[in-house]
Amino acid sequence: MDRRFILLSGFVLAVLLIFSARLFYLQIIDEDLKLSAENNVIRRIKDYAPRGHIYDRENRLVVGNQSAYDLMVVPSQIRDLDTAAFCQVFNIEKEELKRKLTRATTYSRLKPSVVIKQMMRSEYVEVQEHIIFFPGFYFQRRLLREYLYEGAPNIAGFIGEVSETFIRNNPGYSRGDFYGVAGIEKSYEQTLRGKDGVRRIVVDVHNREKGRFQEGMYDTLPQPGEHLTTTIDIELQRYAELLMTNKRGGVVAIEPSTGELLIVASSPTYDPSLLVGRHRNQNYFQLFSDSIEKPLFDRALLAEYPPGSPFKIVNALIGLQEGAISPNSHYACGGGFRHGRLFVRCKCGTAAPIPLKTGIYKSCNNYFCQTYKKIVDSYPTAQEGLERWSNYVRSFGMGEFFNNDLPTGRRGNVPDSTYYNRIYNDHRWKAVSTISNGIGQGELLSTPLQLANIAAIVANRGFYYTPHIVSHIGGEPITDPHFTQRKKTMVDSIHFEHVIAGMFEVFQQGTARLAKVEGIDMCGKTGTAENPHGQDHSIFMAFAPKDNPKIAIAVFVENGYWGSRWAAPIASLIMEKFLTGEVQREALEKRMLEGSLEDEYREQAIRLAERRAKKNE
Repeated sequence: MDRRFILLSGFVLAVLLIFSARLFYLQIIDEDLKLSAENNVIRRIKDYAPRGHIYDRENRLVVGNQSAYDLMVVPSQIRDLDTAAFCQVFNIEKEELKRKLTRATTYSRLKPSVVIKQMMRSEYVEVQEHIIFFPGFYFQRRLLREYLYEGAPNIAGFIGEVSETFIRNNPGYSRGDFYGVAGIEKSYEQTLRGKDGVRRIVVDVHNREKGRFQEGMYDTLPQPGEHLTTTIDIELQRYAELLMTNKRGGVVAIEPSTGELLIVASSPTYDPSLLVGRHRNQNYFQLFSDSIEKPLFDRALLAEYPPGSPFKIVNALIGLQEGAISPNSHYACGGGFRHGRLFVRCKCGTAAPIPLKTGIYKSCNNYFCQTYKKIVDSYPTAQEGLERWSNYVRSFGMGEFFNNDLPTGRRGNVPDSTYYNRIYNDHRWKAVSTISNGIGQGELLSTPLQLANIAAIVANRGFYYTPHIVSHIGGEPITDPHFTQRKKTMVDSIHFEHVIAGMFEVFQQGTARLAKVEGIDMCGKTGTAENPHGQDHSIFMAFAPKDNPKIAIAVFVENGYWGSRWAAPIASLIMEKFLTGEVQREALEKRMLEGSLEDEYREQAIRLAERRAKKNE
């Protein structure tokens, strides 16, 4: 009996010791419980990390940060809420408030939720003194983007609030966080984002802040995101956007020696500040719903057009490399290319046989149809010849993604033998069956970025660097070999001088002579691409100066009639401004700035609507 008593006493004593030790640990050593117990008087506030700034190539701040305030609620801390007074102070409908509080309670009674998001500082100043009358509510400061220029929204992009689905797929984010949705904000999200901190604030029964808990011992500081220096010249970008006012299309300019993008302009555009603040969602919906102008559609990177006559330069280079033509190969136009019943009209106005240089600056369709035919026909079968030609074209960056630091893009289209074998089921097709490829029409498609890259390739005499939009991260230059190593085409450099001579004459006596800039040796090629829905597209690609080029550019103007009407003048004005710092041709500049194609777009929309109506009858 005594032995059982001793054992029982020992067991009870051991249990008491264990409980005592555990209580000592929880109350004295472990602060987690203390934090939990203090939860009703401690407000845990996320200290949002500032997103990294975005600068242009001249170190001008393009995108920065500004303060905004979210009105937060912790449902369990609400006491005797005067709904009418609350709605009056914060300018919110009663039903909306009820809906927000229900949603917050469903999410968590103990965790904070947003009631009113992104109040700008002017709004916050008017209402912040009333917060003491509404226990359970408090303001949380956050940083929103601030756009210093009313332009380049397709480059900078914008940020948006994370959804529940996004959070499930990205555990590092939580409710109320923002992330890059488009542009550089998207492609460099992890670099720009930074790491949020946490502040613990003691509040009294009236929801008033009394100071930092434990003098900030448990706080963590936010780690700002890295700053980015882009390759864009923001002033040149804005100038391109102004020249494209009331026109649709894209402008892309590249520094040939580096592959750095100087301009990526899409028109119509919009003010990026519209997607900041309380009215962001409403503004985004309006932009997204505009199915006519499509301001959110980046035509510089996503629009695919037939490259038209500028593509004749590529065919000339392939022909020279393959030996299908020489600089002295002559063809007489006679009004166009003829083969049996096939006729491709030409307006170059030449009767006598002309050499390659003249074919380029007069943009002779017959010359380049003949060149293309000879390239394909020089192989045993049309399939083999077309496949070889297709490989050449792809080496110029067409038909492929660049896999660069832009968040979006299209590959365009370069048809191959497999494509035509599907079109012609019996495989009995020849070079003339695909003759439109000779003049940049037919199945060929290019984005403005791809055509600008072709201009850079010609400027470099046969190579290019992957076009990219960021040059420095956190002050350090990028070293990714994908952006710093040359990509060579399948055409030897020796052949490029022959086509450059013709492109130089385009400004001297050819189709772009009215866009010539005195004192600057420019090389270019105009183009007119067929448009089944309305007037043809105006296209131009160019580079300057002729020797040691500093800029290569491509301009597409939808429904612009022909290359010399809109695209060539716009490109030459941009090159003049970039190379000299100012524009001397004020009359031409005025005509481009004030010129509009809105009437043409309205007529095209009417014609399309009428066609759809007839189709549905």
